[in-house]
Parts: sequence; structure tokens; C-alpha cells
Amino acid sequence: MPANLSVQYHAAEKRYREAKDPDEKIEALEEMLSIMPKHKGTDHLRADLRTRIAKLTAETQKKGGKRASIYNIHKEGAGQVALVGLTNAGKSSLVALMTHANPDIGDWAYTTKMPLPGMMEYENIKIQLLDLPALDDHSAHTWMPGALRRADYLMLVIDLSRDPLIQMRDITDELAKLRTGIGNRPSDYGIKPAIIIGSKSDHPKGRSNYDSLCRKYSDQFEIISTSTENMVGLENLRRLVFNALNIIRVYTKAPGQQAALEKPVILKQGSTVQDAARQLHKDFANELKYTVIWGSGKYDNQRVKRDHILADGDVVEFHI
Repeated sequence: MPANLSVQYHAAEKRYREAKDPDEKIEALEEMLSIMPKHKGTDHLRADLRTRIAKLTAETQKKGGKRASIYNIHKEGAGQVALVGLTNAGKSSLVALMTHANPDIGDWAYTTKMPLPGMMEYENIKIQLLDLPALDDHSAHTWMPGALRRADYLMLVIDLSRDPLIQMRDITDELAKLRTGIGNRPSDYGIKPAIIIGSKSDHPKGRSNYDSLCRKYSDQFEIISTSTENMVGLENLRRLVFNALNIIRVYTKAPGQQAALEKPVILKQGSTVQDAARQLHKDFANELKYTVIWGSGKYDNQRVKRDHILADGDVVEFHI
């Protein structure tokens, strides 16, 4: 099967060949990987790109490169969501309230200079929020493309005290400079899934600006309004982020014992019993004889096949 690589892929490949700095090479390789279509014709090429990225990353870590120490934030929890927006949009205030992180917060422009992670709790799991510098702070554009590509989802933060449509236009333009597009679902061609968060809904213009935002973009994105001043919309935001990641929580149990409800296995929606077993251990999945399942509203101590599609909250008992 032919790879059918895009013009964008070949442009990134050219940047990789011309790059002298290992960090620049990694950025180009990550872009090539993110925009490459996923099918059997690209399996070997994808594996080769991952190998080259791992090798270059290991080299920069040994040398104490800036990528390893500052900009490359290791993913933790059930997913990583990067907050993007223009200066003073309220990104850092959201991260401070929803996680235990302590970002710099101020009324001056370009307060955030470095990527700052924080863990947001949602029921019995944690999701990593990543506070990034303002998109219009061009001093961060050298490393930000990699951070955007590594994130599972983008959270576009719009200040509802200002014209939201102008902000969306500027955000889209700045993301384009960073070779990143946005959409309402994952894509293999450089489009990052995103949700829109209206901040500062307590402002007198908050409601009308939120309505304007919804009229223009509600058919493309999930949109929610929040206020860190009045603590409005934050719980709904947690739920929206969880739903946006398209993940499920599956619980395991040993025969004759209670399910480990405090330690869910995190899987993508559409995952099977075989996928859950493989995530626990590759050999374990190969030796699996049968599985008993509880949950999904219709299963109670019932045997299922390896290709059975799991749902959020299912309890599985593996037998080998």
C-alpha cells in the first residue's frame, strides 16, 4: 500500500534534513509523525520515525539539552491538554484553580514564559493540563510546535471581556505559524482536536460575547464559559475535558476478589478486551484464555470474546 505522503510531510522532511541542531531535528520528525496517515503502508516508516526521535532525545538528555530539561514535558495521567490563547486570556488562572500548580499570574503581558504542567482531578483519575506561553509571544515559537503536537488535546482560552471572534481569528493565525491546525476531532494530518473555553464570564460583556462565540463556532467545537472570579463552570469544564479525550476507565479484578476501583486502566474509546489485556502486559494478552465482564448496563458475570468492545466503568476479570 503506498504511503501517500502529503506536501506538508515532505516540507517537514526537508526541514529535518537541513537541521543542524538535534532539537530542530526532533521537532521536524515529530511533525512528520503527526501528519503522516495511519495505514499499513506507513507502519514501517512510522516505526522508523519513532526510533529516530527516541535516539535523538536520548542524545540530548545525555548532553543536558534544553529539550530534556525545560520544554519537553513528560505526559502524566490519563491525557495531556495544552491551554493556548492570547496574552492575559486567563489560562494561568484556570490552571491554578483546577490543579495544584502555581503559575505566574499577573496583569502584565506575557506572564507565562515556560510550559508549566499541573494535574487536574476528575473523579478517580488525573488529567495533565499544560499552561503554555501566549501564542502572540513569538519568543516561544521556536519550541512551542513540539509541545502542541505532543498534547492530546488543545484548550483554546478566549477572554470574554474582549471581542471573541477577533481572538479566534488571531489564535488560528498564530497556530498556523506554528504549523498547527485545529478541529473538533483527531486527525492524522496535523489537525489537533480542540475545545473552546470562554474565561472571565463575570465581565459585563461576558454573556453577549459568549453568545457570539457560540453562534459562530458551536457547530465546530464544544464551548463552555467559566469564571475563576466567581468559580463558575469549573466542574463542567472538568467533565468536558474528560469527554473530549475520548477515553474510558476499565477496572480489573482477580477471581474471588473485589475490583481495583482506585486504579482504573485508561483506554481509548472503542478499545477491546484484548487491548486492555495488552496494556497490562503483552505476554499476558497472548496467554489470555477467556474474560468475564461486569458493567455496560447489560453484563453481569458474563464471558466475552477478545474483540468485545469495552465501555467506561466496565469491570473485567482475566483468566489465563
